[in-house]
Amino acid sequence: MSGDIEDKPQPLIEHLMELRTRLMWSIGAFFVAFIACFFFAKNLFNYLVIPYKTAVQWANLDVEKAQLIYTAPQEFFFTQVKVAMFGGLVVAFPIIAAQVYKFVAPGLYKNERQAFLPFLIASPVLFLMGGALVYFFFTPMVMWFFLSMQQAPGHDEIAISLMPKVSEYLSLIMTLVFSFGLVFQLPVITTLLARVGLLTSQWLAEKRKFAIVLAFVVAAVLTPPDPMSQIGLAIPTIILYEISIYAARLVERQRARQAVEKETGSADVAKTDSV
Repeated sequence: MSGDIEDKPQPLIEHLMELRTRLMWSIGAFFVAFIACFFFAKNLFNYLVIPYKTAVQWANLDVEKAQLIYTAPQEFFFTQVKVAMFGGLVVAFPIIAAQVYKFVAPGLYKNERQAFLPFLIASPVLFLMGGALVYFFFTPMVMWFFLSMQQAPGHDEIAISLMPKVSEYLSLIMTLVFSFGLVFQLPVITTLLARVGLLTSQWLAEKRKFAIVLAFVVAAVLTPPDPMSQIGLAIPTIILYEISIYAARLVERQRARQAVEKETGSADVAKTDSV
């Protein structure tokens, strides 16, 4: 059993020193990425505004007249700080994830390392897929829904126009990105739990109706209070839940295949010994 672990046991002080080193590398990577993103914060924010422009076009409004406002002198500055923090976290995530893996890997067996590494790669990929769905489709759809509620001036009506604040728009799109990014981690989490034997595909299938209700509850909590956002997050969650069931079944088939191969190998060894 001890041959499966490459690293020797280390005293507590060495583990703490290793943790300090990994934290320093992670914080340093985030700080460097934050400084770089803050330098381009205004450009990054302009990219985040593109979904709003798309929504304005969907609403058949004049894009040239679309604008975001800020009502406090320091509001746009702190908005740029938040953009830089958001961008810095995204840019530095591969380094942070690598530091976490280097800290955890010495305590894992070889087969556990091989099983853990693909999930370390799949997690950011799925997060980016969720963020891309928000950026290219969901945010324009939500903003189009809000823009459609505007009121043009009429005979007995006054003009009611949407003029979003920069801080509120950033909070909206960041909330949606993190919500969808976390929801897209569902296959990774369920597959890991199935691999260690804490979940089964049969149990997931039996709890499907509860999962559907929970998906709408979570969507109501994580998204803005409008039906478009809640339905738009709940439906991908349900689809990902079905994918999780399929992934758990694949893990169970792989485990059963390995068990059969192990039994076959043991039988061959026993037969050779008897001869």
